Amino acid sequence: MRTVGQVEPKLERIGDVVLLDMGAGEKRFNPASIAAMNAALDEVESMIAAGDQIAMVTTGSDKFFTNGIDLDWMFGPDAQAAPETIPDFIASMMGMWARVLALPIPTVAAVNGHAFAGGAMFVLAHDHVLMRSDRGFWCVNEVLLKLPLAPGMQAILEAKLPKQTLRKAILTAHRFDAASAVAAGIADEAHDGAVLRDRAVELAQALAPTAHPILGRLKEDLYVDALATLRAGDVPALT
Repeated sequence: MRTVGQVEPKLERIGDVVLLDMGAGEKRFNPASIAAMNAALDEVESMIAAGDQIAMVTTGSDKFFTNGIDLDWMFGPDAQAAPETIPDFIASMMGMWARVLALPIPTVAAVNGHAFAGGAMFVLAHDHVLMRSDRGFWCVNEVLLKLPLAPGMQAILEAKLPKQTLRKAILTAHRFDAASAVAAGIADEAHDGAVLRDRAVELAQALAPTAHPILGRLKEDLYVDALATLRAGDVPALT
């Protein structure tokens, strides 16, 4: 499998915060990306199991936070995806989102750049969202791609977004910059790129004392329908 633009996560410990840096480039989701993200989450969960009271910040570098599904891998002229494998891949991606959504620790997305389609939904798997104010858009652009939303995708959007924002995001593919994302209830804070990561770590550090199995239970209860739908992994025909 080609590696250009896929997610290549690295973990760094900063006090009580685990920084999950997804790397550079477009950071698109394909099977290798999901396997790498799940391996990183395995490490985070091993820290939790060992009794570490931690929080997690997810971020990246360059122009993109993540540009969503690797459409070149899936549909491009040199596509590597066998059509019959696509539903399982999309299910695995939604399963990874569910892992993040249900972690029994505080999670913060430090959105360093563009977050489109599946990348925009992955942002919402985090408890708190900080966006870069001087670059990047959050956008659900399936209507432009002529692709349906899987039930899990619809569920995470419905669980996290106000109704007006949900309608605008899904039906118009509106590109929300940081200020409009905060106003629309997508993001919690907007910061200059020079301080975004530090502010995210600061927030995560402050929230780390809430890490506990009960936090995971509260998330399971708060997002019961979204988690069930994400974990079910149902995928519609892509036409």
